[in-house]
Amino acid sequence: QVQLVESGGGSVQAGGSLRLSCAASGRTFSNYAVGWFRQAPGKEREFVVAINWSGGRADSADSVKGRFTISRDNAKNTVYLQMNSLKPEDTAVYYCAATRTYGLSRRDYNYWGQGTQVTVSS
Repeated sequence: QVQLVESGGGSVQAGGSLRLSCAASGRTFSNYAVGWFRQAPGKEREFVVAINWSGGRADSADSVKGRFTISRDNAKNTVYLQMNSLKPEDTAVYYCAATRTYGLSRRDYNYWGQGTQVTVSS
């Protein structure tokens, strides 16, 4: 089992930045790939970014390329999502998730956090 806790969400104006954290506990975190997903009201949960177990591979959704960066510190059992140039359409609940494999679909992930709200105002 892996337990995940997100933090760092909040309210920001368009153009601003936030950094989300995903802290893990339980099994060896460095064995897991981590993804960030988001869900806006009335919409399905969608892929945002993912990073493999070593940090050597990362993938991003087209909508956030060049603005969002994922990184990880395995010594601290934490993955970060740096979000810059935020837009109102980035408003959503952001979830981190973990998997022993790797993928860009929510079906690839076995463990989920509770989510953290990000609100971007225009």
